[in-house]
Amino acid sequence: MNKEVKPAPAPGASRRRGPCPSERCPPIPEDSPDRSAAGKLADEDYPAYSMGHAAEILGVTQAFLRSLDAAKLLTPGRSEGGHRRYSRYQLRLAARARELIDKGTALDSACRIIILEDQLAEARRINAELQHTHRPKSDQPGPTTG
Repeated sequence: MNKEVKPAPAPGASRRRGPCPSERCPPIPEDSPDRSAAGKLADEDYPAYSMGHAAEILGVTQAFLRSLDAAKLLTPGRSEGGHRRYSRYQLRLAARARELIDKGTALDSACRIIILEDQLAEARRINAELQHTHRPKSDQPGPTTG
């Protein structure tokens, strides 16, 4: 019973931009080497986990995962049969939501915190990348004159 999993919808160009941190890039083409089994296992965005397995891994109920979907924190992929499928990235978001909720944070507040944390991490990543690629010429090694 090996069913192909449909990737989650991809409204944004960047994996972590937009109001929902679980929005994804466009699906990987079928003929791409990244669609191989090893590529799928290494891809933190590949929806590999069923709802039951995800709930078991996180120690939460399936209803909790559905509530994160309803709150728009997670947008799980769907199997051909319409069953929710979660990625490792989404499991990390769900684990963070559980941590915040267990500390008494309301669900909507927890979702907002997670979205802001995700946006901050993405901004820091972009900033570091830009600083690396656009270093001032004085910082770059050049030819020596003598």
